[in-house]
Amino acid sequence: MPAEQMIVQDLSESELLARIFPRLNHSPGILLGPGDDAALIAAPDGRTLISIDTQTQDQDFRLQWNNGYRTTGFDVGWKAAAQNLSDINAMGGTATSLVVSLTMPPSTPVEWVESFADGLTAAITALGPIDCSVAGGDLGRGREIAVTVAVVGSLAGLAPVVRSGAKPGHLLAVAGTLGRAAAGWALLESDVPLGSLSAELRALVDSQCRPLPPLAAGPAAARAGASAMLDISDGLLRDGNRLASASGVVLDFDPTALKAYAVPLEPAAALLGADAMPWVLGGGEDHGLLATFPAGVQLPEGFTAIGSVQAVVEPPGSGIRIAGQAADTVGWDHFAD
Repeated sequence: MPAEQMIVQDLSESELLARIFPRLNHSPGILLGPGDDAALIAAPDGRTLISIDTQTQDQDFRLQWNNGYRTTGFDVGWKAAAQNLSDINAMGGTATSLVVSLTMPPSTPVEWVESFADGLTAAITALGPIDCSVAGGDLGRGREIAVTVAVVGSLAGLAPVVRSGAKPGHLLAVAGTLGRAAAGWALLESDVPLGSLSAELRALVDSQCRPLPPLAAGPAAARAGASAMLDISDGLLRDGNRLASASGVVLDFDPTALKAYAVPLEPAAALLGADAMPWVLGGGEDHGLLATFPAGVQLPEGFTAIGSVQAVVEPPGSGIRIAGQAADTVGWDHFAD
């Protein structure tokens, strides 16, 4: 680190906040923003969606990856916003505000913190258009960087799309991408130098560091009559099994449809001596949507059919099938070995 680089412990909390606040956008739904003990947020619908998520250094991201990539504050800010905006999207709603808690070592460069704030704002702006901004938050000292974001959203008069509404005979569909973020993670963890990656492969790294959830798809699915929906954050099959369990059904995936998502990942798989399909089936963090729709409903723009909903048969076992055959629910588990 250059000797002249300013670090967090060189500033007071008030001085650091004074560098952060101007970098945040301001939406009309926030009636009272940063600076008081609590924010005041409008709820014109009369109902409020709320979710919360955390990223922790060396668990959800690394500051220095094996292939030479250095995670920027912008990356962490972008991803913190994206994954929380996606949770509101998965309910058929639109995010209206974020509250952000940032814990960090005192040796963290001030420039990193400023870049983090820029990443939050850039993600909200680029992934929209949505009237959403950071309403406030907290700064804390710790041994590692940890970011917790609580997001509030509005249904704008729509009914929430929950996980428990899928019925036998319904169509299974996905919006967004599958496997790209997982392929990006594998590249980051590999010994293949970042500078040697083609633009196509580097884009997979970007998918991991700066995901692009399809935020228009959630409300569109709600308006189209989606019967169930969730955010794919822990993997298609693991999250799919959660939806199947909540609805008391079986999800039967079409292998041909799934293969189409694996094809663009095959150059990365060939480079790493891996198989692309596990990234599609078990990789999360693209933050796409898995949804079900009643038969005969025209899928909204951005959704692709990938299977069907079936009745549970004995013995029930897993709620996941591929071409009628039981499949393991691979995916991310925070507490698995």
